[in-house]
Amino acid sequence: MKKTIILIVVGILSVATIGTVMSSSGEDEREDEGRYQNPRESDDREDGVRRGAWPASRPDVRPVVSDAYRNECGACHFAYQPGLLPQQSWERIMSSLDDHYGDDASLDQQPADEIRRYLIENAADRAGLSRSRAFARGSVASNALPRITETDYFRREHYEIPARFIQGNTAVGSFSNCQACHRSADTGVYNEHQVVIPGVGRWDD
Repeated sequence: MKKTIILIVVGILSVATIGTVMSSSGEDEREDEGRYQNPRESDDREDGVRRGAWPASRPDVRPVVSDAYRNECGACHFAYQPGLLPQQSWERIMSSLDDHYGDDASLDQQPADEIRRYLIENAADRAGLSRSRAFARGSVASNALPRITETDYFRREHYEIPARFIQGNTAVGSFSNCQACHRSADTGVYNEHQVVIPGVGRWDD
């Protein structure tokens, strides 16, 4: 009799456990489905290399929203998001526009003031997103103008990539050419699992 009761209890507990696991699994699947705002999309490129479908990621650096900054600065190079450098670095850059990394990028007072305000208010050390906060923590000491590629965080994230894949690659040319490998850089997405180096393929360390 006791043996029969024990078997019944064990059976009930087993069914309850299975039900709990299945319920939990269902909740996890629903959470994964809702994790991304956009549906999965193919990342096949014109070079013929199929890289599969990646989920569309949320920005981890706030996208550029200033028309003045995008039009004035983005006309000459990629409009780097303010969250990629701390306030002090942007102040130094905006104070040296007459010698902007070897070029004269001087602006009239009104757009210069507007862009300076936008960069400082949205700088890495004022941002709430995690990758921006990482860029705010330390950089290589130098008398030269600040460079995103010389920040501690950038170097730590890119040190494993062989230079020949970047400087020796005519489709990239420089580590500062973010959008060449981070195809969604203009939207503030720098997901390392979505990096594709031209001529090399997907890079996922």
